[in-house]
Amino acid sequence: MARDYYEILGVARDADDATLKSAFRRKAMEHHPDRNQGDDQAEARFKEVNEAYSVLSDGNKRAAYDRFGHAGVNGQGGGFGGQGGFGQQGFGNVEDIFSEMFGDIFGGGGGRRSGGPQRGPDVRYDYEITLEQAYKGADVELNIPTTLTCEVCNGSGAKAGTKPVTCHTCAGHGRVRTSNGFFQVERTCPTCNGQGQVIKEPCTNCHGHGQVRANRKLNVRIPAGVDDGARIRLSGEGQAGAHGGPKGDLYIFLSVAEHEIFERDGADLHCQIPVPMTTAVLGGEVEVPCLMGGEGCDGTCKLEVAIPEGAQTGHKVKIKGKGMPVLNSKQRGDLLVELFVETPKHLSPRQKELMQEFAEIAEAQSYAQSQGFMHKAKRFWDDITGTA
Repeated sequence: MARDYYEILGVARDADDATLKSAFRRKAMEHHPDRNQGDDQAEARFKEVNEAYSVLSDGNKRAAYDRFGHAGVNGQGGGFGGQGGFGQQGFGNVEDIFSEMFGDIFGGGGGRRSGGPQRGPDVRYDYEITLEQAYKGADVELNIPTTLTCEVCNGSGAKAGTKPVTCHTCAGHGRVRTSNGFFQVERTCPTCNGQGQVIKEPCTNCHGHGQVRANRKLNVRIPAGVDDGARIRLSGEGQAGAHGGPKGDLYIFLSVAEHEIFERDGADLHCQIPVPMTTAVLGGEVEVPCLMGGEGCDGTCKLEVAIPEGAQTGHKVKIKGKGMPVLNSKQRGDLLVELFVETPKHLSPRQKELMQEFAEIAEAQSYAQSQGFMHKAKRFWDDITGTA
């Protein structure tokens, strides 16, 4: 006695099309013979699942089945012998789903040949630039390893005076079909690897590949303002395509080398400069380097920065508009100069004498940070000793 189609798919009788399709996918995957090697009943269950779906996925057949049961579809959907089932009607949906899941099971239409023109692979090339190049932009010459179409055989892979011949195994389709029970499985041709053609006499230059390895010199413009991870895409500068197909693209990934003076934070530049103790005490000016091409530079690439009287280590001076350019914009970041007050070493006797004299006459308020620290230290000692 034939089983109920709804029971076979494991769905309710009011299941919609999406539910039916989902259930069919699940059951077909579960019972497919290729997934159940050694199970003699797998093929029968697989046929049963297909029969159920071929009827329930067709509105007219489903209505007849719901009203009359198997008798309503006898000769139309059941037993695979009628006009429905796996004939011209109802088969399309099943085939489409199986093509998605298993790759052209049952065939359907002519075989697909994969030996036509194919786009070449994209190429990634990593390139390091200096901070100066990132600041100004640069024109660089790159030596890119890639593949080129063989000039001897024009990419055919065949020896001069010969041509590739049609594969006798797949008759040029690039795919072959094999029977597995009641259905057919279509796979890539093992003789030509899906190309549809075989080369009897390979080209001596590319050894039948149709392509050769080579280095290409390219002049590339690095735009001003690029940062780590920036990517430049050059269309059609990748590897050669197969069988006359177009080239892929070239992607240049940029990294910016560390600089001995500047650190970059987005569009801003940071640097730390030593300031003589006397300049920090009395105030004055110090020279600060800037990158070549910075606005306000006179060719020496130095800027005069005013140091306020009594400047401390860690004090920062912002110089507007002297940072990095913003990519594809007229804006620029800032240059932030952090001061480091330098204590003199190797003093002469006279210098030590003057420093001693200064220490004797200096007032406590001259050292605001020291004074504040001593107040905190006194409170700490009072707390641990219990002194009120």
